[in-house]
Parts: sequence; C-alpha cells; structure tokens
Amino acid sequence: MTPSPDARRRDDLRDFLRSRRARLTPADVGMPSSGRRRTPGLRREEVAVLAGVGVSWYTWLEQGRDIKVSGEVLDAIAGALRLDRAEREHLYLLAGLNPPRAESEAAPAPTPELRQVLDAWSPRPGYIRDRHWNFLVINDAARACFGYGDADHNCLVTFFTSARYRRMNAHWAESAPGVVARFRADAARFPEDPEFARIAAGVAAASPEFADLWDRHEVTAPAQAVKAIRHPEAGDMVFDAVVLALPDAPGCNLVLHHPRPGTGTDERLERLMARIRLARPA
Repeated sequence: MTPSPDARRRDDLRDFLRSRRARLTPADVGMPSSGRRRTPGLRREEVAVLAGVGVSWYTWLEQGRDIKVSGEVLDAIAGALRLDRAEREHLYLLAGLNPPRAESEAAPAPTPELRQVLDAWSPRPGYIRDRHWNFLVINDAARACFGYGDADHNCLVTFFTSARYRRMNAHWAESAPGVVARFRADAARFPEDPEFARIAAGVAAASPEFADLWDRHEVTAPAQAVKAIRHPEAGDMVFDAVVLALPDAPGCNLVLHHPRPGTGTDERLERLMARIRLARPA
C-alpha cells in the first residue's frame, strides 16, 4: 500500500531528526559525556533535555508519530540540534507548519549576476520583485514598454492605482482577478508577515476594484501570463511573461517577458528601444 503524503512527510521528519542528532556530540552542546556510546551522536533524552520537552514526546516525534507540534517547540528543538536557517525551515515544513520569517529581515539585494541576467535580457522587458511585490530592479525595456516610472515601487500598487498603466493594459479587467488571487496566495506563504495586510489595506482604500476582489478570498498558483500592451508610441504589443522563483532569495522572483510570436511585437519593441537610444544624450 502506498503511504500517504502525510506519512511520507513524517518519515522524512524522523530521518531528518535522527541525522541531525547523530552529527552532534555532548561536547558540541556543552554536556558531559556519560561513558561509551553504542551509536554516534546525542541520545534522544539529551535532545529532550536541551529542548525542554518531555523525553516520551520527543521520542514520538522522532518516531514519526502523528502528534501536534507548535512553532515554539520546533524552535527549541532547532536550537538543541544546532540547526542553521535552512535546516530550521526544513524542520518546520516536515512538521507541517509554515516557517516563520523575521519581520526585520529585508529582501536580499539582487546579486550582480542577476543584474547581468536582466541586462542580457534587454531589449526585452524584465524585472525582479520581492515577496511583497516591490520592484528591486527594472530594466530599461520594462520601463519603456509598461510605463514604469520613478513613482512605481510596487507591482500590485501600480496595477490598481496607476491610470497610465491601466490605459496601457489592453486586458486590465480580465487580468485583475488573477493578480489579486496570486498576491493573496503569496501572502499565505508568510502568515506572520504584516506587510502583506498593510499593502492590501492601502490598495483597497485607493481602489474599489481591488477591495471587491480582495474580499472574495480567491487564490491561484503562479502561472505563465500574457500581457497585452497598448503603447502610445509603439502600438499594440503582446508579451508572454514567466515568473521564476529565486532560491537564494525566498519570496523573490525574476519576471521575464518575451514578445509573442506572430504579433509584430518584436519589430515594434525594436523600434521603440531604438528611438529611446537615439533620444539619450551622447
């Protein structure tokens, strides 16, 4: 019989805890060694003492039993086992909880390599946004094609409050529900982060359309999207957009737009960027 996903997760939790315990010695955690040991690493009783939990309860957890566990207890176990940030997040996920994220932890700055990717993607539009959908880097093509200016700092805010962006987006009304559903899904990944609610409240106060869509509580997974633009100078352009998660920056995404074949977007984009280059002072 094939084990259920929950059973597999508990099995992985069991193996993970055993492996983390096996790599430590009493000396590593400031405990005296008590005679010869048949197996390497800390004993279960020692981990329980260090974490301040009952020996039986910790044994059940390590055996993969279906028991309830809180974030506070997981933090205590992570400290006892000397887990780093990635290991602590893994422990939370294996225990069936969302990993917390410190409110003060800022989005990492885009690396030079990521900036080079955006530069190489030009003259096609692209940008990097953080987990709150704040723009971190926008390339020149995205500014030229989508009308992003110095006042545009957040993808969601611009979508619902910028009259210029709304005029240029040929399918704004059709796209709006999916935009809100994706933002709500992203917010659910960071339940202890109040910034999502603050952003949503601000946009709702400025946009009745957003307020109505937000109250529906719909969610959807990130997907390849189509962005149709009515550019005042270049004319109609259609882009396929792909959102790529950045593993070294949790919640951050690289968003790349590619001209849709057969729409003439390639030629219009090339002419638009050529005019911009010519208009720049030498």
